[in-house]
Amino acid sequence: MNIQFRESSEAASPLTAKTAIADCDIHPARATRTELYPYLAKRWQHHLEIYGVHAYQGMMEGPPYPKAQPNASRRDAYPPEGGPQGSSLSLMQKQLLDPNNVQLGVLNPLNTGQGIRNHELSAALCSAINDWQIDKWTSRDKRLKASIVVGNEDGLSAAAEIRERAGDKNFVQVLLLSRNVEPLGQRRYWPIYQAAEEAGLPVGVHAFGFGGNPITPSGWPSYYIEEMVGHSQCQQSALASLVLEGVFERFPKLKMVMIEAGFGWAPSLAWRLDKVWQRLRSEVPHVKRPPSEYIREQVWWTTQPMEDPERREDLFDIIDWIGWDRLLFATDYPHWDYDEPSRVLPAGVSEANRAAFYLGNAQKLYGLA
Repeated sequence: MNIQFRESSEAASPLTAKTAIADCDIHPARATRTELYPYLAKRWQHHLEIYGVHAYQGMMEGPPYPKAQPNASRRDAYPPEGGPQGSSLSLMQKQLLDPNNVQLGVLNPLNTGQGIRNHELSAALCSAINDWQIDKWTSRDKRLKASIVVGNEDGLSAAAEIRERAGDKNFVQVLLLSRNVEPLGQRRYWPIYQAAEEAGLPVGVHAFGFGGNPITPSGWPSYYIEEMVGHSQCQQSALASLVLEGVFERFPKLKMVMIEAGFGWAPSLAWRLDKVWQRLRSEVPHVKRPPSEYIREQVWWTTQPMEDPERREDLFDIIDWIGWDRLLFATDYPHWDYDEPSRVLPAGVSEANRAAFYLGNAQKLYGLA
């Protein structure tokens, strides 16, 4: 797949090799099918050999649209030593970290075991992924930080995993996915938010996942392009649930990061929620303030895929509503829709906002300033 960027030098905000960057959405991959085995008990190794691939692969990968891993990532990201894109630290350093002066890279592993109906297996795989992130990635490059992957459909075991990793400087956030058995505001997930708030860790909600339901409210779509657009719709449902179920009111210090679903829809969703809340607030007395206030105070947004309206003023208006201090730059490396750092921001951004956008906001959110 070809990646197309704006070619006009006047359209891009200046970015030099000296500009320090935080990339808040990097996807590491496993080089082989058995790479997790050293981090799994013999019981689970045996289980995966007998049942694993066919028993849970569909749960992890979601609907069968024509998008296998090689087609979802950059074709130049195949490691020379073999393995899928995203599985080589040395190539990641060469392609992403070094040339872009990445000072902080947040790892968001996918296809990890989150959402598997066998909750014990899910917990074991997620814990193994967390150990693997340290062993293969963060211990070998101090610029990289990991996300605590949890088996989110079992809130109690997920909370236990968070508490076990709390205080470990290799981790900077908890990672959930946007498609789950129930909307993320439901109380089955509250132990996760409580543990994250206690640990002072943001909770990232990344696009994807598979709860068994269609990815649109009107049923299953025909094309992969509809799934891509559907990520933002799914995130809107997740965010509305978090607000209206009272998660932000119950956990006022909780910080959420919406990952890889854009952000241009945030103002219109907040306006709609506010308007309906004004008329129906008696149904949700636990939501004590306008929904937009919770969103502005407790939600951050990664930038990829960055909206690209025809008029740059429209983009600035959206960001002004969200707040320049709430945006976290992300590339989505090594995926095909990777955002090139030097071509993301249009011209006309102040030096202070540009510095916050590329690095300062992430350092502050993750406590690394």
